[in-house]
Amino acid sequence: MASRKSSVESRTSSNQSSRYNQFYTIEVSDTNFCILTRYVQLRPIGSGAQGIVCSAYDNILKQSVAIKKLTRPFQNVTHAKRAFRELKLMKLVNHKNIIGLLNAFTPQQTLEEFQDVYLVMELMDANLCQVIQMDLDHERISYLLYQMLCGLKHLHSAGIIHRDLKPSNIVVKSDCTLKILDFGLARTAGTNFMMTPYVVTRYYRAPEVILGMGYTGNVDIWSVGCIMGEMIRGSVLFPGTDHIDQWTKIIEILGTPSTHFMQRLQSTVRNYVENRPRKAGLSFEEFFPDSLFSSDGTENQRLKANQARDLLSRMLVIDPLLRITVDQALIHPYISIWYDDSEVNAPIPRPYDDSVDEIEHTVEQWKVLIYNEVKEYEYYRNRQ
Repeated sequence: MASRKSSVESRTSSNQSSRYNQFYTIEVSDTNFCILTRYVQLRPIGSGAQGIVCSAYDNILKQSVAIKKLTRPFQNVTHAKRAFRELKLMKLVNHKNIIGLLNAFTPQQTLEEFQDVYLVMELMDANLCQVIQMDLDHERISYLLYQMLCGLKHLHSAGIIHRDLKPSNIVVKSDCTLKILDFGLARTAGTNFMMTPYVVTRYYRAPEVILGMGYTGNVDIWSVGCIMGEMIRGSVLFPGTDHIDQWTKIIEILGTPSTHFMQRLQSTVRNYVENRPRKAGLSFEEFFPDSLFSSDGTENQRLKANQARDLLSRMLVIDPLLRITVDQALIHPYISIWYDDSEVNAPIPRPYDDSVDEIEHTVEQWKVLIYNEVKEYEYYRNRQ
């Protein structure tokens, strides 16, 4: 896609006089990117509600990178809060299975001018949506799952629950290495089950999120189970058209949950759920029959298929109290062949202080917080 450069804007830091501290403006896909001159060869590679992403070449690091321009971060409180959270979390975590922040900057020099936030990340080859369409063997499936679990364990160790894990926010390289990205979703669960439709993909959302219950880290295990099942079946497991249809799809496959689970629901939600027709559900042998797995007939392949079904049956459990944990999944026979203590128990990041998330800031207050985060990052980077 054609790009054209416009007038060059320059600004030199007091810490560095390098020409790479200057900015230039380039139009990509009808959007102006005002970026540091160290980044060249911009090409659009994706866009979404949170931003537009381009690939680029970094003349300092001598490698290809991805540059994300946050879309109108100060349009409203929701956008501003998500922008702050994304930047804060990316600065905090450091794990091989979580996308790394290589740079963060703004071309504006003062808070009054502040409008744009750019995040520079590692460039990957594809997202998991594309990989799922391939014919994956047990080795690749289990290795991808192992890396997801390692990344989640690192996030959970900082008190960060992803809550929105799905194939589109997991990226991979051609050598099968995997990284999690886009973990800026608010941690507080929605409580209004009957009135609040989801405006984002809900297919991978755990029952406790759909039903407005409280949740813990194993909310993310449900999402991993949905992704694993999709790798095997080649299609979305629970493609609900709205949150009520989502619940219907889940119980059709897994069956109506126990009375003990029902008793923990809010009264209005419980009344709705209990009045639905009871479903027996399918066995995992029916839902994931042998025909979906490699059919070379070897004993090892049969063993792997059984292990895969067993892991799925422990992850896709409606009641979160009965669902397998991240630590338990990492030592499951289908996953543990990849176990490396340095990856599983990587250095724990500083805990994420979510107290700022609980405060009702105005857009202007969020803007100040984001500006300070960017400037702190720039200052720290320029001192290195």
